[in-house]
Amino acid sequence: MTTLPFVQKRDYSLTGPSARRAVELGLASAEWYHSEVPRKVMKELMQRRDGPALRDTAIWIGLLVLSAAGGIAFWGSWTAVPFFMVYGVLYGSACDSRWHECGHGTAFRTQWMNDVVYHIASFMVMRNPVSWRWSHARHHTDTIIVGRDPEIAFMHPTGILPNLLHFIGILDIWASFKVLLRNAAGILTADERDYIPEREIPKAILAARIHVAIQGAAVVAAIWMGSILPLMLIGGPRIYGCWHMFMTGLIQHGGLAEDVVDHRLNSRTVLMNPISRWIYWNMNYHVEHHMFPMVPYHALPRLHALIKHDLPPANPSIWSAFREMVPAILRQRREPGYYLRRELPPTARPYREEFHTTVPERASMG
Repeated sequence: MTTLPFVQKRDYSLTGPSARRAVELGLASAEWYHSEVPRKVMKELMQRRDGPALRDTAIWIGLLVLSAAGGIAFWGSWTAVPFFMVYGVLYGSACDSRWHECGHGTAFRTQWMNDVVYHIASFMVMRNPVSWRWSHARHHTDTIIVGRDPEIAFMHPTGILPNLLHFIGILDIWASFKVLLRNAAGILTADERDYIPEREIPKAILAARIHVAIQGAAVVAAIWMGSILPLMLIGGPRIYGCWHMFMTGLIQHGGLAEDVVDHRLNSRTVLMNPISRWIYWNMNYHVEHHMFPMVPYHALPRLHALIKHDLPPANPSIWSAFREMVPAILRQRREPGYYLRRELPPTARPYREEFHTTVPERASMG
């Protein structure tokens, strides 16, 4: 039997040697590459509107109510299954994109609307709404910079089984709930304290306690009723309905470069079917989103059309993205520093080679 060569796991903590190295190399809070967009056009693209998000949120909530009602009405029979399949994805997957866009404050023009949907979606996805707001801000400042980005999904060498289990949410829901329990107890890790301002810590603790109390009430209701129905409606969808969230989330950065300051090297744009795009709120235009995070989700298709001449060709489907990503991840398990280098069209400005190959361990490219 062939065994893989030993590959030492990189230090991904935010307070260890990798964090110091990122600062020394100028990777922390660096100046990132941006495609050129005329100022007037960018101003138009960044225009926030309530209409699209009000429409999409009304559809989302309406479908949640209808599918939940169908699941409750037919509970105990197989007829309930399709209702909960729909409800699970709307709760356990669509919540992620709503959390994300409203966290950026770009989904709605009216800020309180962003805040309301953000807190509801944060509860659904089991993320502390305070700490994750700051975590995601760091993710955008230092995208896939080892030692700086707290949201790196694939840590080299990547474990295959844990990532497969993400699709049924068993490990993930336990990990997420443990964080909420720890925060509710007033305990924050060194990494959390690295990106959460001191003044925000009491808010993070309070938010965690509220979330844990509601999740706990659902458990008590299930025990009192002698039925798992309450958990099918609250908390449970994070297990049985999260598959779409992970299917789309893993291809955002999987198999691509670490420690670079060009989103064309570390992010992936994927063309998707209209249903997945609606669930995902156009985050499939991921290079575009990272380059210009203040552009609302509904304007990302237009932004893509304007700058695609300067980007690697978009993957034509989700399947195509996985076919490209999986071999690269497997290769990263045995070749430290390897990443999938996506070719640019002749119309694009070239990658900044002098920076991206400064360190030997970053120089291995396919």
